[in-house]
Amino acid sequence: MALVAAPSNDRKRVKVYELKNNDWFDRGTGFCRGVVVNNEEAKILVASEDDPSRQLLETKISKDDGYQKQQDTLIVWTEQNGTDMALSFQEPEGCAGIWDFVNEIQGRLQTLAQDDGLSDDIGDSSPIMLPPPNLGNLADIENHMRAANATPGGREALAKFILAEKYILKLIPLVEEAEDLESTPDLHRLCSIMKMLILLNDNSIVEYVVTDEVILGVVGALEYDPDFPLHKANHRQYLSDESKFKEVVKIEEEQIRKRIHYTYRLQYLKDVVLARILDDPTFSVLNSLIFFHQVDIVQHLQANGAFLKELFGIFHAKEQSLQRKKDAVLFIQQCCAIAKSLQANGRAQLYNNFIGNGLLDVIQYALKHQDASVRVAGTDILVALIDHDALMIRSHIFKAIHEKGKPLTDTLIELLLIEVDLGVKAQMADAIKILLDPNANTASIEALGRSNSDFLAKIRGTLPTIPQTDGFIQTFYDESARKLFQPLKDLEGRESLDDLSVQEVSLYSHLVEVLCFFIRQHSFRSKYFILSENLAARVAQLMDCPEKHLKLIALKYFRTCIGLHDEFHNRQIVQNQLFEPILKILFDTMPRDNLLNSACLELFEFIKRENIKEIVKHLVTTYRDRLQSITYVDTFQTLLLRYDQMNEPPTTQELDHSFTSVESDTPARNVGMVNGGKWGQGLKEADADEEAYFNGSDDEDDGLPQPVKMNGASPVRPLVNYPDDENDEDELDILATSAPSASPHTSSQATQTQESPTTSPLSKANATSPPERISEKRRREEDEEDELLASLSTTGVKRRASTSSNASTGSFKSLRHRKNSISSAKDSGGGPKKISLSIPLKSGGEGGEGD
Repeated sequence: MALVAAPSNDRKRVKVYELKNNDWFDRGTGFCRGVVVNNEEAKILVASEDDPSRQLLETKISKDDGYQKQQDTLIVWTEQNGTDMALSFQEPEGCAGIWDFVNEIQGRLQTLAQDDGLSDDIGDSSPIMLPPPNLGNLADIENHMRAANATPGGREALAKFILAEKYILKLIPLVEEAEDLESTPDLHRLCSIMKMLILLNDNSIVEYVVTDEVILGVVGALEYDPDFPLHKANHRQYLSDESKFKEVVKIEEEQIRKRIHYTYRLQYLKDVVLARILDDPTFSVLNSLIFFHQVDIVQHLQANGAFLKELFGIFHAKEQSLQRKKDAVLFIQQCCAIAKSLQANGRAQLYNNFIGNGLLDVIQYALKHQDASVRVAGTDILVALIDHDALMIRSHIFKAIHEKGKPLTDTLIELLLIEVDLGVKAQMADAIKILLDPNANTASIEALGRSNSDFLAKIRGTLPTIPQTDGFIQTFYDESARKLFQPLKDLEGRESLDDLSVQEVSLYSHLVEVLCFFIRQHSFRSKYFILSENLAARVAQLMDCPEKHLKLIALKYFRTCIGLHDEFHNRQIVQNQLFEPILKILFDTMPRDNLLNSACLELFEFIKRENIKEIVKHLVTTYRDRLQSITYVDTFQTLLLRYDQMNEPPTTQELDHSFTSVESDTPARNVGMVNGGKWGQGLKEADADEEAYFNGSDDEDDGLPQPVKMNGASPVRPLVNYPDDENDEDELDILATSAPSASPHTSSQATQTQESPTTSPLSKANATSPPERISEKRRREEDEEDELLASLSTTGVKRRASTSSNASTGSFKSLRHRKNSISSAKDSGGGPKKISLSIPLKSGGEGGEGD
């Protein structure tokens, strides 16, 4: 393959930096160039600007070196010896030229390696050889390992050499030798070498490190950390203490015993020795080894029937050693902790074997133990069981109730009420909530059954039938709930809460949290219980205590109740005046922007946003003056406004442009409302004779179906069933001859309809109506033509005769104008406000204008 050409511009001004003690050291300024030595070697040279004969940098380009270009003028990489270097160019063009040269050289070297088959055999062709370990060459060993550790191939070759030569075993005697000579620098180098060996992330090396023959020597070297030169750890003393390993029941299998020791040492390395320097790959390797060791240990122990029988037999009456019982509880706790990481089937099998041998009795024993560590262990076991399968625990509790035994729930309640350890209190409260959760573990059990129904049936076969969840919860409310909340009930006669102890504050906090949980999960049962015990008032009483977090928990109770939008809880709060302590907290903390004040404001903001009318009414009617004084937020002003809007009296004034005539201010009847409405209030009643005329039926209409009245009122329809407008024009033709003989006492409204012989009342009315759309007009004209044909064929002539004989000329024209006004308003699509309606004179024509 042809040689790669050097960069065209040989002189590129650059600064050379070296990383020393986490700080960049400036080596100097010079000119950089790339040089191709031969087909397999190329270098980067930097000659000093002041003395061209002095080289500031000479580095060989390797195919595995991790060169990085940062920004436009910086190239960083790590040398073979582990030194971090950087080149800062004056011009971006110079940086780009060197960067392209490095990339081209590395690509060519990788191609050569693939062509020659060197990529897989590089470790064999050029293995890493470390010098024999002694105190004199520790510095060389450290440098060689650091250089090899810089590349993946070097790390692999180094790991193979360490395992093949048992190099760790050769380094261990140097620790005691350096300690005898009190050579601190050598001890620091040994510590760095051990760290690099473990951080190679090779499973075989890590497993070899924790074996009996080398573990003490390895941790002995790691006691002298160069980052803490004046401090020495005591790892060897801790790991060599055999008293920390307690064999409660003798484990016959030697391999399992070794795995237990190895697992313990791996955890110590991960959590103590290497905790500060662990990277993600090493952390993952250690966790994987620990996990697989634990799985092997637990699977062996839980399948050993003789071992389990002897283990749980420790808790029988004949066993007198309290220390052994304590150790057995701690051992079972560790097994349950390991089981959390097992798959569902393996975990279920382990718990089933433990329960079959008496695990629940062990929990009862541990929860009542005088040693706090044993109580914590028993709590951990119980919580692990509940998390795995709450239904299974409920079934055993229900069985104990039916057998007149003491249920586990009562033990939990007693422990919650009397326990002084705050951590145990918290775990007991969580256990009670999970046990009484109607939906606890339902999904997980169903999923387990679907995945392995035969296995699920097998583990369920030894248990009694799981009772209904409702029955279990009802039994709890009947027999145990009052015991649980008795401390809250006892607050009724307490005058001051200023002297609460830490345990009492913690207890009340957990009780209110459990009560909030019951309110959300047990709706109707919790309502009756809260009402019968008057617990809402007791929770409100906690707001007078000085502890702010307890006030917040009490406030959380009321926020939970109101958030349910349940009238029962709202009524309880209103009747007992329970907003009083909440407002007191608000006034005591405002306008400070703290958590307590914000929680109060959020409660009232929720009431305003959801518009809970019962509470809004109570707040405004009871605390109006106090709410008006809170002005730094607009929540309460909005509440007052909303209350006023809800309680303002209905308006009685007439609407603008209500049902009056266009030509007259005379009020008209409301023809657009059913059952009456506020638009019709205040209008004068129409004349009875006139109403009888319009509501009555003509003789010729007898036999036709009449419209049905709705709730005693006329339906929304025209007042009178007139024929179409085309028929009305024929009527005007017939009566035209009687127009000059109109009575002088006719109304002005009727007179106005006769301005010219060519203007009909219909056209006059249409002139004052809004225009209708073309589509509506066309549809109306087609309907009118159909109605006209039907009218002419049946009752047209009779209708004209009847109409002409019903009234005098003047009154007929007035009625005619009224009819046309209504028809025009209806056809034009206008609403009730635009109907032109005139009240005609009485049929006698006496008395001037109509009422």
